[in-house]
Amino acid sequence: MAGAGAKLKGTDESSRKRSVEATLREAEERAGARSTKPSLSARLRQAELTWTRGTYYLICTLTGVAIFLLTVSVTDLGKVAALGFGICGSVLVPHWYVNARRRRRFKRFAVEFPNAIDVVVRGVKVGLPLSECFNIVAAEAQKLVADEFKLIVEDQSLGMPLAEAVERLPHRVPIPEASFFAIAVGIQTRTGGNLSEALANLSRVLRDRQKVYGKIKAMSAESKASAFIVGSIPIFVVGAVYLISPKYMQLLFTTQTGKLVLFGCAVWMFIGILTMRKMINFDV
Repeated sequence: MAGAGAKLKGTDESSRKRSVEATLREAEERAGARSTKPSLSARLRQAELTWTRGTYYLICTLTGVAIFLLTVSVTDLGKVAALGFGICGSVLVPHWYVNARRRRRFKRFAVEFPNAIDVVVRGVKVGLPLSECFNIVAAEAQKLVADEFKLIVEDQSLGMPLAEAVERLPHRVPIPEASFFAIAVGIQTRTGGNLSEALANLSRVLRDRQKVYGKIKAMSAESKASAFIVGSIPIFVVGAVYLISPKYMQLLFTTQTGKLVLFGCAVWMFIGILTMRKMINFDV
């Protein structure tokens, strides 16, 4: 009798292990699908912008025209060079702006997300259903996290299973924290287990990640200051020499060779700044 019970227990553990492995495999496949570049509409939503695709392209056009007119009116580089700057600006400036807003939003979400998980943990421990815990978070959390949990609750109210509704969170907020949460909930709904303990461990891991981010930011502050100083030295030197000997520096702005030298210096400065930025940015 004891042998049969041990055999049954071993069978259950083996089945649960296979279910966990299947869930993790599906999560990896979904993560691979999310690793592809998101569409423009998805990026605009993630940046909390109400622009349509037409609005985005209109802003790109207006930005290019503004840069073109500014280059023509301020410099003597010629219309061809100004057109090149305008085209580059129309493509890069709106793209950088949207990406900066996306990153800022994701950082705010990652900071507040552990608090929402703690609310879910406390609710599960006192016996509340998981869906009711999500309702509490949607009603009481900060706006950014509350909006995402409201979408989860709405998806579930429309008949979508809870695990599938949570799995859509990493698509809207493609950060590791959201993926960890979706995997934990997915494993619990398929295999059972102590969800409160799993989410409590997840909250602790996310808070530890935030601490690591803070340490990295403090450790890289000196490098960022050094990069800023190194990048600004040529500008200050050019300004100082121009104040001391304007005729000496005017050759760079009045001759074709000087303009080419200025353009080459600007390109190399830009490459150097990007290289230093890449060196002092760390992923956790």
